[in-house]
Amino acid sequence: MHFDMSRINTIILDRDGVINHDSPDYIKSPEEWVPVEGSLDAIALICTKGYSIYIATNQSGIARGLYNVETLEAIHRLMISSIESAGGSIKRIFLCPHGPDAHCRCRKPAPGMLLDIFSVAGVNAEQCLFVGDSLRDLQAARAAGCPAALVETGNGLRVSKEDSEEVPRFADLLTLAHWLPVRQQSPDQQENG
Repeated sequence: MHFDMSRINTIILDRDGVINHDSPDYIKSPEEWVPVEGSLDAIALICTKGYSIYIATNQSGIARGLYNVETLEAIHRLMISSIESAGGSIKRIFLCPHGPDAHCRCRKPAPGMLLDIFSVAGVNAEQCLFVGDSLRDLQAARAAGCPAALVETGNGLRVSKEDSEEVPRFADLLTLAHWLPVRQQSPDQQENG
């Protein structure tokens, strides 16, 4: 691993396969949204350790007509309330509603969502760690210049060792959360808040 964890203050999570179980048929309703075991506790622990958390998720099911924006918002309300019930919080969810043929700037492996998060959060790429479960997540992080970690839930086990050779791998999000160090605030951060 070739990045400085002491600089990281923001964790960006992919959704499907990292926070909740993924499905080849897409997550099309709140009833189909099922958290990966330990993921809600992991998010709470990451927050307790002093990190801000954002989500960056491809949601091409919208472009494919499998669900609409209102349904996606209902899924996200359930996810956020589940995370908050476990003691965690999410700053903001960024999503790409486009299909793979749209050639947009936001659909991973393009870096657009990550770049938008850097801008909104007021951080640079070296201050973020992007946690994903797929090769396109790692590619998006590389394109954005952002350190990445891979969890082996979802599609993570299918990502080859060569594709993830510079990236720390974890069994799941909770294992990663335990690995993360507690953030040390600088003296000016302590004075301001």
